[in-house]
Amino acid sequence: MNEETSKPIDDVDNDTLRSLKRLTAIVYLCQVLAFAFAGLPLLIGVVINFLNRNDAQGTWLESHFDWQIQTVWIALAGLALSGLTFEFGIGVFILISTLILLIYRIVIGWNALNADKPVAE
Repeated sequence: MNEETSKPIDDVDNDTLRSLKRLTAIVYLCQVLAFAFAGLPLLIGVVINFLNRNDAQGTWLESHFDWQIQTVWIALAGLALSGLTFEFGIGVFILISTLILLIYRIVIGWNALNADKPVAE
């Protein structure tokens, strides 16, 4: 672990926080765009999360990075389960539930981000 990732919150400069907040907003936007572009932006967003996760460590934005990564895992699991059970008639209900949960998590995260607060799980 390098010094950059183990800094206390007070030592993280405002430019770094602004940059991380911008990246967090971009990932939420990617999650929204996943509805229009068949999920590809969802994967792009999670790559952004993983590439910048260490930079957010120890800041209030760390909870957003974790929330966004969990959102992708939930979405992927729900979509896979929906696809596997579609022909049995329950897949459509799992799909709808997954999409509602995805929207919920994006709204909760986006509102917390705009309030400059961590996501309360």
